[in-house]
Amino acid sequence: MTGEVETMRVQRALIDSLYTESMLLADEARAYFDVVGREQRDMLGAMDRVVFSCESLKVTTRLMHSIAWLLTQRAVAAGEIGVGEARDPSRRLGEAPVTDAAALEAMPVGAQHLIAASIDLHRRIARLDAAQDEVVGIPISPARTMLDRLAHAF
Repeated sequence: MTGEVETMRVQRALIDSLYTESMLLADEARAYFDVVGREQRDMLGAMDRVVFSCESLKVTTRLMHSIAWLLTQRAVAAGEIGVGEARDPSRRLGEAPVTDAAALEAMPVGAQHLIAASIDLHRRIARLDAAQDEVVGIPISPARTMLDRLAHAF
């Protein structure tokens, strides 16, 4: 198997794994903020309830940006869109809303977990998105160079 094919296979597995993680986290967030989070939110003070609601929207935003980016990468791997089209600014990973550390600490433990998990997931995907802009040269083996020269000579 050539290095390029192996790299594509590993990248596809990574994208699929992140997609699964994103969908599971989105389902967990929906369940939490719809049921458990409501009960916990009601026990907070007025301002903390507003912050809680804002944080739930931030989690959703991070996850939806991540899922959209991952779906774009899956479309590239399936040949549905080209790499150049995937690099269009409209298809890049959206900016993550910032969560204040003090606000995070004021949240119930369940919300803290979901907020931190969405931040971590978005950061990992942002590194992959940024890596698309880097030109990575694959070193050519001296042995491969010699074999290519011999093949062209005969």
